[in-house]
Amino acid sequence: MPAKRSTWQEKLNDSKGYPKVEEIKGKMSKKWGTGTVVIPAPIEVDQLMRKVPKGKITTINEIRSALATKHKATIGCPLTTGIFAWISAYAAEEQKQQGATDITPYWRTLKTGGFLNEKYPGGLETQKQLLEQEGHGVIKKGKKYFVKDYLRAVIPLDQ
Repeated sequence: MPAKRSTWQEKLNDSKGYPKVEEIKGKMSKKWGTGTVVIPAPIEVDQLMRKVPKGKITTINEIRSALATKHKATIGCPLTTGIFAWISAYAAEEQKQQGATDITPYWRTLKTGGFLNEKYPGGLETQKQLLEQEGHGVIKKGKKYFVKDYLRAVIPLDQ
């Protein structure tokens, strides 16, 4: 019998021993320099994503910065923060399908540079539609979409 697959909600709430602050070393130090990196717990990323009110947006880098500040680390891990934002998005959609209305507004979390995240539920079109419903202008640049003047709508999360 195949193993039971975890729900997105279970993945979101499984901290796997995180958060952890580790020294930056090896290949990572070539790109990020010296210091420490925080590997967050998935729920921490979700909690920061939930702070973004309607009409505002954030980026993965803002979330990483807030996590680094919270844990007194030099940087927030770019890889796990992005993965956990993706898990948060799918957990929110799972909750929505179960009738929940107070879900994490994952569509308000953009990639670096204000770009939409094609890996979120429904892909670029769904994120574009949800952002436009909240008053953001979305522009196509090559094959990618980004929020026009996104810097004006970004809120700092590390307060």
